[in-house]
Amino acid sequence: MHMLDKSSKYSFQTIWQGNLVPHKTKFPSGIKALADYVHGKGLKLGIYSDAGYFTCSKTMPGSLGHEEQDAKTFASWGFDYLKYDNCDNDGIKPTVRGDMQTALWGSHLGNSWRTTNDITDDWKSMLSRIDMNEIYADLSRPGGWNDPDMLEVGNGGMNKTEYIVHFSLWAISKSPLLIGCDVIRNMTRETKDILSNKEVIAVNQDPLGVQGKKVRMQGFLKIWAGPLSGYRTVVVLLNRGRRRKAITALWEDIGIPPNSAVEARDLWEHKTLRRQFVGKMTATVEPHACKMYVLKPLA
Repeated sequence: MHMLDKSSKYSFQTIWQGNLVPHKTKFPSGIKALADYVHGKGLKLGIYSDAGYFTCSKTMPGSLGHEEQDAKTFASWGFDYLKYDNCDNDGIKPTVRGDMQTALWGSHLGNSWRTTNDITDDWKSMLSRIDMNEIYADLSRPGGWNDPDMLEVGNGGMNKTEYIVHFSLWAISKSPLLIGCDVIRNMTRETKDILSNKEVIAVNQDPLGVQGKKVRMQGFLKIWAGPLSGYRTVVVLLNRGRRRKAITALWEDIGIPPNSAVEARDLWEHKTLRRQFVGKMTATVEPHACKMYVLKPLA
């Protein structure tokens, strides 16, 4: 690993030109073996580093001055994704090493960028992060995505319907779907069902790549919408309040011609609604819950 000298301004300074090495106790078979195992499960694997002398934990070396070297090491281990933080960087210019406006310039350096402070596993934090992320919606596009932080689904701080809202909003916002719970030791069937909803994931991965936005706000009731490939539209009817409410999406708000007839696919019930809708659609939504539909025009 990078060796550290205790004589610098921050008590430590990267001075050795060696490579990062895996912790022998935590990774006795090495990192490459771990990556191969994860890939064998059909998952992708990410690693964390930092544009400073130390990572934000203050216990592990960062990549400052060793960026290319460490990138080659991570690639040789088989990682698919690098999350790059910005602690202990000795005051280097923010637009060089990152700040909270990375959405304005991040596309030149990476495929996604954080738009918010760290998320915590609760309803208020989750909603505030996705609201902050929406500010930068117009800067998101295929190959460069706004990231409101990792998913908390399965960590226990919210209930099932709140986690469904969490996953739905990250999906419609085309945000990276980074699993933040323990997938090996304690993932429940409920958590797995939420995280593996193929219809919701398909919205997130839609090739058109347009980030959804709030198109109408009425107190605690919010309507999110965005275009999908194939002339389709995705809609999330969100009840952020504490009482059951009917929510109506108007075609004029979500970009559908006013007299168009559509069919609606419920992505959490996995069923196409029997009736067709013209001009608007209404659904009753439980508190701290949402409905998510893909609307498809009828010929």
